[in-house]
Amino acid sequence: MSRCIPQLAVLAFVSGCALLAAELKIHSLDDMPGSTEWKNAPVTSNMDDGRLSIVAGPSTDWYISPMDGKSSSNAPLLLFRPEPDFVLTAKMNVEFQAQWDAGMLMVYANDTTWAKFALEMSVWGEPTIVSVVTRGVSDDCNSSPVAGSSIWFRVGKIGPAFAFYASPDGISWKLIRAFTLGFAPDVRVGFGSQSPVGQHATATFSEIRYSPRRIRDIFKAE
Repeated sequence: MSRCIPQLAVLAFVSGCALLAAELKIHSLDDMPGSTEWKNAPVTSNMDDGRLSIVAGPSTDWYISPMDGKSSSNAPLLLFRPEPDFVLTAKMNVEFQAQWDAGMLMVYANDTTWAKFALEMSVWGEPTIVSVVTRGVSDDCNSSPVAGSSIWFRVGKIGPAFAFYASPDGISWKLIRAFTLGFAPDVRVGFGSQSPVGQHATATFSEIRYSPRRIRDIFKAE
C-alpha cells in the first residue's frame, strides 16, 4: 500500500541557500518533500487540512528486545525520504486506550536499524516521552511524563547524527537525546502509531513542518 507524490523538482534547479532552507508547511500529502510510502498498512488513515491521523491495530509495535531478542516490526509507518540534513516538526496527540499505546516520529533505515520518538502510555499509566534507538537490538529510554495527551516533537539530522526534541508549546525546545544509526545510506523519516497490547491506538499529527536545513545549535534546536 503506497502513495507516490511528485518530487519537488524545483528545489533541484534553484540555487540559493534561502530557498533550499525554506520551511514547508504540510497541509496535504502533496506537500510532502517527495514520495510517501506505507511501511505496514494502518487500520485507517486520513489527512485533512494539515492533520494526519494514523490508526494502529492490535499487537503492533516496533521493538527488538534486549532481553530475549524478540522482534516486532509491524506498526504502521508513513515514511518519506528527506534531504541529507533536515528538521521535521509536528504536534502529536494520542488517543490512549492501553499500556504502550503511542504515536511516534520515526527514523527508519531498515527493520533492524531505526529510531522512534514516541508519546507513549507508560506502565505507570502516564503519557511519557519515550525514545528507542535500534541497531540490531533496541534500547528503551523513558524520559519525562507529559500532562495531557499531546506534545510537540522535533527530529533533526545534523550530518551523521540525529537529535530528538520535545516542547510543551512548539516554541521552547528541550533536547531529549542525540544519537547515530551508523552507516545508514537510505534513511526515511515519518509518522506512525502502535498498540502492542491493546486493540487499537490513534495518533494525530498537526502543525507539521519540514525544512531541508541543518540545525546550528543542537541544544536549542535552531
